[in-house]
Formats: sequence, structure tokens, C-alpha cells
Amino acid sequence: MRTVYDFHGLQFNGEKKSLQDYSGKVLLIVNTASQCFFTKQFKSLEQLYQKYKDEGFEILAFPSNDFRAQEPMTGLQLETFCRIQQQVTFPVFKRIHVVGEYCDPLFRFLSEKDLNGRVNVKPLWNFHKYLVNKQGEVIDYFYSLTSPQARRVMSKIEKLIAE
Repeated sequence: MRTVYDFHGLQFNGEKKSLQDYSGKVLLIVNTASQCFFTKQFKSLEQLYQKYKDEGFEILAFPSNDFRAQEPMTGLQLETFCRIQQQVTFPVFKRIHVVGEYCDPLFRFLSEKDLNGRVNVKPLWNFHKYLVNKQGEVIDYFYSLTSPQARRVMSKIEKLIAE
């Protein structure tokens, strides 16, 4: 069976980053947008990252312009927004499609039970979150409305870290 480790993300410098590099870590994979109501979740995501990063936890952000064109930025402008304005230190990749005909293979895998064996939910909006265990298996998902620091999110992360 495939895992998230079979995929890669494109870094802002254009280099491919294999998700295999995150093997053995608990992952929260999030589609983001800079002009969304939920953009304020960047702060909560960063706090969550700081809380668990030393315990084998990683957040991977994938900006997307798929929902009402709420991510118009690309390249250096987008990287600057994430790193300087939002002060995120977790990995942020180049803008991709997370739904539709041109959906990135990673997000197709994350959202289709036939591919991942467990979850069958496509992102309905920006800041949809997928939780992945240390073996690269999709374990759960959280809708955009769910705060990254919601008790149920943190307890699932803590459980996966302890496994």
C-alpha cells in the first residue's frame, strides 16, 4: 500500500522535497491561503508546531488557490507572506491544486479512500487538515472550522507521537 512517503512537494526554490524525508514523524498536512477567513490559523498552526516539533511532529503547508481565488500569490511573494508576515517556521511548499481536474497527486491520495485505505474526504475549503501517522498512513482529517489547537486535534497528535 502506498503512503505519503511516495509523494513530494515543490519547495519555493523549485527543488523537489521527498515526503520520505519526514518518515517516522507525525504529520499534519494543510492546504492554506493568504486571503481566507481562516488565514488566522497560521498562528495556531505555528504554536502547535512549536509545541510538538521536538517530539517528532511536522506540519506541511500547501498553499492553494482553488477556493474563491483566495491565494493569488506565488513564488517569493507567497514565501515572504508565510515566513515574514505570518512568521511560520514549518515547511511551506509551492502553490498547488488540492481539488479538481489538476489536483496534486498528494492531495488526491490524501482525499481518496481507494488510494489511502482510510479517508474519503476532499478539502471543502482552505485550511483543511490531514493527520498522518509515523508510517505515512492517513489516519484522520479535520475540516477548516477545526482549530489546529482544538483538544481533539492535539490529543490525536499526542497519541500518534506516543505510538
